[in-house]
Amino acid sequence: MQNSHSASYAAAGVDVTAGYDAVRRIKPMAEATYIPGVLGTIGGFGGCFAPNVKDMQEPVLVSGTDGVGTKLRIAQLMNRHNTVGIDCVAMCVNDIICGGAMPLFFLDYIACGKNDPVRIAEIVSGIAEGCIQSECALVGGETAEHPGTMAPEDYDLAGFSVGLADRSKIIDGSRMAAGDVLIGLASSGVHSNGFSLVRKVFDVENADLQAPVAELDGKSLGEVLLTPTRIYVKAVKAVLHAGVDIHGMSHITGGGFYENVPRMLPEGLSAEIDCAAFPCPPIFSMIQRRGDIPRRDMYNTFNMGIGFLMAVPAGQAEAALAAATAAGEAAYQIGAVKAGETGVVLL
Repeated sequence: MQNSHSASYAAAGVDVTAGYDAVRRIKPMAEATYIPGVLGTIGGFGGCFAPNVKDMQEPVLVSGTDGVGTKLRIAQLMNRHNTVGIDCVAMCVNDIICGGAMPLFFLDYIACGKNDPVRIAEIVSGIAEGCIQSECALVGGETAEHPGTMAPEDYDLAGFSVGLADRSKIIDGSRMAAGDVLIGLASSGVHSNGFSLVRKVFDVENADLQAPVAELDGKSLGEVLLTPTRIYVKAVKAVLHAGVDIHGMSHITGGGFYENVPRMLPEGLSAEIDCAAFPCPPIFSMIQRRGDIPRRDMYNTFNMGIGFLMAVPAGQAEAALAAATAAGEAAYQIGAVKAGETGVVLL
Protein backbone atom coordinates (compact mmCIF):
# COMPACT_ATOMS: atom_id res chain seq x y z
CA MET A 1 0.00 0.00 0.00
CA GLN A 2 3.03 2.30 0.16
CA ASN A 3 2.59 3.10 -3.56
CA SER A 4 -1.16 3.72 -3.25
CA HIS A 5 -1.96 7.41 -3.63
CA SER A 6 -4.51 9.28 -5.72
CA ALA A 7 -3.97 13.01 -6.13
CA SER A 8 -7.40 13.29 -7.78
CA TYR A 9 -9.15 11.53 -4.86
CA ALA A 10 -7.23 13.68 -2.37
CA ALA A 11 -8.37 16.81 -4.22
CA ALA A 12 -11.94 15.57 -3.76
CA GLY A 13 -11.36 15.37 -0.01
CA VAL A 14 -10.33 11.74 0.58
CA ASP A 15 -6.73 10.97 1.54
CA VAL A 16 -6.22 7.22 1.20
CA THR A 17 -2.77 7.45 2.77
CA ALA A 18 -4.37 8.78 5.97
CA GLY A 19 -6.48 5.63 6.01
CA TYR A 20 -3.39 3.44 5.80
CA ASP A 21 -1.79 5.39 8.63
CA ALA A 22 -4.92 4.86 10.74
CA VAL A 23 -4.82 1.10 10.10
CA ARG A 24 -1.15 1.00 11.10
CA ARG A 25 -2.00 2.67 14.40
CA ILE A 26 -5.06 0.53 15.04
CA LYS A 27 -3.57 -2.88 14.30
CA PRO A 28 -1.68 -3.42 17.60
CA MET A 29 -4.74 -2.27 19.56
CA ALA A 30 -6.92 -4.82 17.82
CA GLU A 31 -4.36 -7.60 18.26
CA ALA A 32 -4.31 -6.91 22.02
CA THR A 33 -7.97 -8.01 22.13
CA TYR A 34 -7.47 -11.34 20.39
CA ILE A 35 -8.85 -14.42 22.11
CA PRO A 36 -8.72 -18.09 21.06
CA GLY A 37 -10.68 -18.45 17.84
CA VAL A 38 -9.36 -15.41 15.98
CA LEU A 39 -7.97 -16.29 12.56
CA GLY A 40 -5.71 -13.84 10.78
CA THR A 41 -5.23 -10.20 11.65
CA ILE A 42 -6.54 -6.72 10.82
CA GLY A 43 -6.02 -5.65 7.21
CA GLY A 44 -7.84 -8.26 5.14
CA PHE A 45 -11.34 -8.08 3.70
CA GLY A 46 -13.12 -9.97 6.46
CA GLY A 47 -12.62 -10.91 10.08
CA CYS A 48 -12.50 -14.66 10.67
CA PHE A 49 -13.37 -16.44 13.91
CA ALA A 50 -13.56 -20.16 14.66
CA PRO A 51 -15.77 -20.65 17.75
CA ASN A 52 -15.26 -23.54 20.12
CA VAL A 53 -18.57 -25.41 20.14
CA LYS A 54 -17.40 -28.85 21.27
CA ASP A 55 -19.30 -28.66 24.58
CA MET A 56 -22.50 -27.33 22.99
CA GLN A 57 -25.40 -29.44 21.78
CA GLU A 58 -26.96 -26.80 19.51
CA PRO A 59 -24.83 -23.66 19.08
CA VAL A 60 -26.74 -20.45 18.33
CA LEU A 61 -25.17 -17.20 17.13
CA VAL A 62 -26.62 -14.09 18.78
CA SER A 63 -25.89 -10.66 17.31
CA GLY A 64 -26.45 -7.07 18.32
CA THR A 65 -25.71 -3.69 16.78
CA ASP A 66 -25.83 -0.12 18.06
CA GLY A 67 -24.07 3.22 18.10
CA VAL A 68 -23.18 5.92 20.59
CA GLY A 69 -25.70 8.50 19.45
CA THR A 70 -25.44 12.19 20.23
CA LYS A 71 -23.14 11.55 23.18
CA LEU A 72 -20.49 11.90 20.48
CA ARG A 73 -21.17 15.62 20.45
CA ILE A 74 -19.92 15.87 24.03
CA ALA A 75 -16.72 14.04 23.02
CA GLN A 76 -16.25 16.45 20.14
CA LEU A 77 -16.82 19.53 22.30
CA MET A 78 -14.39 18.16 24.92
CA ASN A 79 -11.94 16.96 22.26
CA ARG A 80 -11.75 13.68 24.16
CA HIS A 81 -12.31 10.62 22.01
CA ASN A 82 -10.83 7.67 23.94
CA THR A 83 -13.97 6.60 25.83
CA VAL A 84 -16.81 6.63 23.28
CA GLY A 85 -15.49 3.37 21.83
CA ILE A 86 -16.20 1.69 25.17
CA ASP A 87 -19.77 2.99 24.91
CA CYS A 88 -20.12 1.53 21.42
CA VAL A 89 -18.99 -1.93 22.51
CA ALA A 90 -21.09 -1.78 25.69
CA MET A 91 -24.29 -0.95 23.84
CA CYS A 92 -23.88 -4.09 21.74
CA VAL A 93 -22.50 -6.67 24.16
CA ASN A 94 -24.82 -5.70 27.03
CA ASP A 95 -27.71 -6.46 24.70
CA ILE A 96 -26.61 -9.89 23.55
CA ILE A 97 -25.77 -11.13 27.06
CA CYS A 98 -29.42 -10.58 28.00
CA GLY A 99 -30.12 -13.85 26.23
CA GLY A 100 -27.24 -15.64 27.92
CA ALA A 101 -24.91 -15.38 24.91
CA MET A 102 -21.26 -14.59 25.49
CA PRO A 103 -19.70 -12.18 22.95
CA LEU A 104 -17.05 -13.60 20.63
CA PHE A 105 -16.06 -10.69 18.43
CA PHE A 106 -16.83 -7.08 17.55
CA LEU A 107 -16.56 -4.89 14.43
CA ASP A 108 -16.82 -1.11 14.27
CA TYR A 109 -17.77 1.47 11.66
CA ILE A 110 -16.46 5.04 11.87
CA ALA A 111 -17.72 7.68 9.43
CA CYS A 112 -15.84 10.97 9.50
CA GLY A 113 -15.64 14.21 7.60
CA LYS A 114 -11.86 13.97 7.44
CA ASN A 115 -9.65 11.06 8.41
CA ASP A 116 -7.35 12.19 11.18
CA PRO A 117 -5.29 9.05 11.96
CA VAL A 118 -4.45 10.21 15.49
CA ARG A 119 -8.09 10.84 16.35
CA ILE A 120 -9.23 7.60 14.71
CA ALA A 121 -6.64 5.71 16.76
CA GLU A 122 -7.91 7.46 19.90
CA ILE A 123 -11.46 6.33 19.13
CA VAL A 124 -10.34 2.76 18.44
CA SER A 125 -8.35 2.67 21.68
CA GLY A 126 -11.69 2.89 23.47
CA ILE A 127 -13.19 0.20 21.27
CA ALA A 128 -10.26 -2.09 22.07
CA GLU A 129 -10.66 -1.37 25.79
CA GLY A 130 -14.36 -2.21 25.55
CA CYS A 131 -13.52 -5.50 23.85
CA ILE A 132 -10.99 -6.36 26.55
CA GLN A 133 -13.61 -5.63 29.23
CA SER A 134 -16.04 -7.85 27.30
CA GLU A 135 -13.50 -10.62 26.74
CA CYS A 136 -14.21 -10.53 23.01
CA ALA A 137 -12.01 -9.78 20.01
CA LEU A 138 -11.94 -6.76 17.73
CA VAL A 139 -11.62 -8.56 14.40
CA GLY A 140 -12.26 -5.76 11.95
CA GLY A 141 -13.89 -2.47 11.13
CA GLU A 142 -14.22 0.32 8.62
CA THR A 143 -13.27 3.99 8.57
CA ALA A 144 -14.98 6.02 5.85
CA GLU A 145 -14.32 9.62 4.91
CA HIS A 146 -17.46 11.56 3.94
CA PRO A 147 -16.24 14.96 2.74
CA GLY A 148 -19.03 17.29 1.77
CA THR A 149 -21.61 15.41 3.82
CA MET A 150 -19.92 15.75 7.22
CA ALA A 151 -17.87 18.60 8.64
CA PRO A 152 -14.13 17.81 8.89
CA GLU A 153 -14.24 17.41 12.69
CA ASP A 154 -17.46 15.39 12.77
CA TYR A 155 -17.66 11.62 13.05
CA ASP A 156 -20.19 8.94 13.83
CA LEU A 157 -19.50 5.59 15.45
CA ALA A 158 -21.41 2.32 15.34
CA GLY A 159 -20.61 -1.36 15.63
CA PHE A 160 -21.91 -4.85 16.13
CA SER A 161 -21.05 -7.91 18.15
CA VAL A 162 -21.68 -11.62 17.65
CA GLY A 163 -21.99 -14.00 20.57
CA LEU A 164 -22.61 -17.68 21.12
CA ALA A 165 -25.09 -19.61 23.25
CA ASP A 166 -26.24 -23.20 23.54
CA ARG A 167 -29.89 -23.21 22.49
CA SER A 168 -31.02 -25.11 25.57
CA LYS A 169 -29.38 -22.47 27.78
CA ILE A 170 -30.75 -19.35 26.10
CA ILE A 171 -32.38 -17.08 28.68
CA ASP A 172 -35.72 -15.92 27.28
CA GLY A 173 -37.88 -15.29 30.35
CA SER A 174 -39.94 -18.45 29.85
CA ARG A 175 -38.97 -19.83 33.28
CA MET A 176 -39.64 -16.59 35.14
CA ALA A 177 -42.19 -16.85 37.93
CA ALA A 178 -43.93 -14.66 40.46
CA GLY A 179 -41.67 -14.40 43.50
CA ASP A 180 -38.43 -14.12 41.53
CA VAL A 181 -36.12 -11.43 42.88
CA LEU A 182 -34.78 -8.55 40.79
CA ILE A 183 -31.06 -7.86 41.07
CA GLY A 184 -29.91 -4.50 39.74
CA LEU A 185 -26.34 -3.70 38.69
CA ALA A 186 -25.32 -0.07 39.09
CA SER A 187 -24.76 2.16 36.10
CA SER A 188 -21.80 4.51 35.81
CA GLY A 189 -24.06 7.45 35.01
CA VAL A 190 -26.03 8.44 31.93
CA HIS A 191 -24.36 5.74 29.80
CA SER A 192 -25.24 6.36 26.12
CA ASN A 193 -28.93 7.21 26.10
CA GLY A 194 -31.03 10.33 26.33
CA PHE A 195 -28.28 12.67 25.18
CA SER A 196 -30.53 14.72 22.93
CA LEU A 197 -32.43 15.67 26.10
CA VAL A 198 -29.20 16.07 28.07
CA ARG A 199 -27.74 18.41 25.47
CA LYS A 200 -30.91 20.51 25.48
CA VAL A 201 -31.11 20.71 29.28
CA PHE A 202 -27.50 21.85 29.68
CA ASP A 203 -27.26 23.83 26.41
CA VAL A 204 -23.95 22.07 25.87
CA GLU A 205 -22.99 24.12 22.83
CA ASN A 206 -22.66 27.16 25.09
CA ALA A 207 -21.87 25.52 28.45
CA ASP A 208 -18.50 25.32 30.22
CA LEU A 209 -18.09 21.56 30.16
CA GLN A 210 -14.72 21.60 31.90
CA ALA A 211 -15.51 23.65 35.02
CA PRO A 212 -15.74 21.70 38.32
CA VAL A 213 -19.32 21.29 39.58
CA ALA A 214 -19.90 20.93 43.34
CA GLU A 215 -23.09 18.92 42.79
CA LEU A 216 -21.04 16.40 40.80
CA ASP A 217 -18.46 15.93 43.58
CA GLY A 218 -16.16 18.47 41.98
CA LYS A 219 -16.03 16.75 38.60
CA SER A 220 -16.80 18.70 35.46
CA LEU A 221 -20.08 18.25 33.61
CA GLY A 222 -18.23 17.06 30.52
CA GLU A 223 -16.25 14.49 32.48
CA VAL A 224 -19.38 13.05 34.09
CA LEU A 225 -21.32 12.94 30.83
CA LEU A 226 -18.44 11.19 29.06
CA THR A 227 -18.13 8.48 31.72
CA PRO A 228 -18.32 5.31 29.62
CA THR A 229 -21.15 2.82 29.77
CA ARG A 230 -20.60 -0.09 32.16
CA ILE A 231 -19.99 -3.44 30.51
CA TYR A 232 -21.72 -6.25 32.39
CA VAL A 233 -20.35 -9.31 30.58
CA LYS A 234 -17.99 -10.43 33.35
CA ALA A 235 -20.67 -9.95 36.00
CA VAL A 236 -23.20 -12.08 34.12
CA LYS A 237 -20.57 -14.76 33.54
CA ALA A 238 -19.73 -14.73 37.25
CA VAL A 239 -23.37 -15.10 38.29
CA LEU A 240 -23.91 -17.97 35.87
CA HIS A 241 -20.66 -19.67 36.93
CA ALA A 242 -21.85 -19.40 40.54
CA GLY A 243 -24.70 -21.72 39.58
CA VAL A 244 -27.43 -19.08 39.72
CA ASP A 245 -30.40 -19.91 37.50
CA ILE A 246 -31.00 -16.53 35.85
CA HIS A 247 -34.58 -16.38 34.57
CA GLY A 248 -34.40 -13.09 32.71
CA MET A 249 -32.16 -10.09 32.01
CA SER A 250 -32.64 -6.56 30.77
CA HIS A 251 -30.18 -3.91 29.61
CA ILE A 252 -31.57 -0.54 30.76
CA THR A 253 -30.91 1.68 27.75
CA GLY A 254 -33.02 4.17 25.78
CA GLY A 255 -36.57 4.11 27.08
CA GLY A 256 -35.37 3.54 30.64
CA PHE A 257 -37.26 1.20 32.94
CA TYR A 258 -40.65 1.52 31.29
CA GLU A 259 -39.51 0.25 27.90
CA ASN A 260 -36.69 -2.15 28.75
CA VAL A 261 -37.84 -4.09 31.83
CA PRO A 262 -41.03 -5.43 30.14
CA ARG A 263 -38.87 -6.85 27.34
CA MET A 264 -37.66 -9.60 29.68
CA LEU A 265 -41.12 -10.39 31.12
CA PRO A 266 -43.45 -13.12 29.85
CA GLU A 267 -47.18 -12.43 29.57
CA GLY A 268 -48.93 -12.22 32.93
CA LEU A 269 -45.94 -11.10 35.00
CA SER A 270 -44.99 -7.64 36.20
CA ALA A 271 -41.82 -6.19 37.71
CA GLU A 272 -42.19 -4.20 40.92
CA ILE A 273 -39.12 -2.03 41.59
CA ASP A 274 -38.30 -0.09 44.74
CA CYS A 275 -36.45 3.01 43.54
CA ALA A 276 -35.26 3.69 47.08
CA ALA A 277 -33.31 0.40 47.06
CA PHE A 278 -30.45 1.80 44.97
CA PRO A 279 -28.57 5.10 44.81
CA CYS A 280 -29.33 7.52 41.99
CA PRO A 281 -26.20 9.31 40.69
CA PRO A 282 -26.38 13.10 41.20
CA ILE A 283 -26.24 13.79 37.46
CA PHE A 284 -29.85 12.61 37.17
CA SER A 285 -31.10 14.95 39.92
CA MET A 286 -29.28 17.76 38.15
CA ILE A 287 -30.91 16.89 34.81
CA GLN A 288 -34.37 16.59 36.35
CA ARG A 289 -34.16 19.89 38.24
CA ARG A 290 -32.65 21.97 35.45
CA GLY A 291 -34.97 20.55 32.82
CA ASP A 292 -38.06 20.52 35.05
CA ILE A 293 -38.62 16.95 33.93
CA PRO A 294 -41.40 14.80 35.49
CA ARG A 295 -40.27 11.73 37.45
CA ARG A 296 -41.95 9.34 35.04
CA ASP A 297 -40.15 10.90 32.07
CA MET A 298 -36.84 10.48 33.87
CA TYR A 299 -37.46 6.76 34.39
CA ASN A 300 -38.74 6.51 30.81
CA THR A 301 -35.56 8.02 29.36
CA PHE A 302 -32.59 7.26 31.62
CA ASN A 303 -31.25 4.30 33.62
CA MET A 304 -31.42 6.35 36.85
CA GLY A 305 -28.56 4.38 38.40
CA ILE A 306 -29.35 0.81 37.31
CA GLY A 307 -27.78 -0.26 34.03
CA PHE A 308 -28.64 -3.96 34.05
CA LEU A 309 -31.31 -6.12 35.65
CA MET A 310 -31.49 -9.84 36.41
CA ALA A 311 -34.43 -11.90 37.61
CA VAL A 312 -33.39 -14.87 39.77
CA PRO A 313 -35.14 -17.33 42.11
CA ALA A 314 -35.59 -15.84 45.59
CA GLY A 315 -33.43 -18.53 47.16
CA GLN A 316 -30.51 -17.64 44.89
CA ALA A 317 -30.59 -13.87 45.34
CA GLU A 318 -27.74 -13.80 47.86
CA ALA A 319 -25.54 -15.92 45.60
CA ALA A 320 -26.27 -13.62 42.66
CA LEU A 321 -25.45 -10.52 44.69
CA ALA A 322 -22.21 -12.06 45.97
CA ALA A 323 -21.05 -13.17 42.51
CA ALA A 324 -21.82 -9.82 40.88
CA THR A 325 -20.07 -7.95 43.69
CA ALA A 326 -17.01 -10.20 43.42
CA ALA A 327 -16.94 -9.39 39.68
CA GLY A 328 -16.59 -5.71 40.52
CA GLU A 329 -20.16 -4.50 40.22
CA ALA A 330 -22.29 -2.65 42.77
CA ALA A 331 -25.32 -4.92 43.01
CA TYR A 332 -28.65 -4.38 44.77
CA GLN A 333 -31.84 -6.33 45.43
CA ILE A 334 -34.31 -3.84 44.02
CA GLY A 335 -37.63 -5.61 43.63
CA ALA A 336 -39.56 -8.69 42.67
CA VAL A 337 -41.59 -10.30 39.92
CA LYS A 338 -45.34 -10.25 40.57
CA ALA A 339 -48.38 -11.76 38.90
CA GLY A 340 -50.30 -9.17 36.92
CA GLU A 341 -50.47 -7.19 33.72
CA THR A 342 -47.11 -7.26 31.94
CA GLY A 343 -45.20 -4.11 32.72
CA VAL A 344 -43.22 -2.35 35.41
CA VAL A 345 -44.36 -0.66 38.61
CA LEU A 346 -41.96 1.82 40.20
CA LEU A 347 -42.37 2.44 43.93
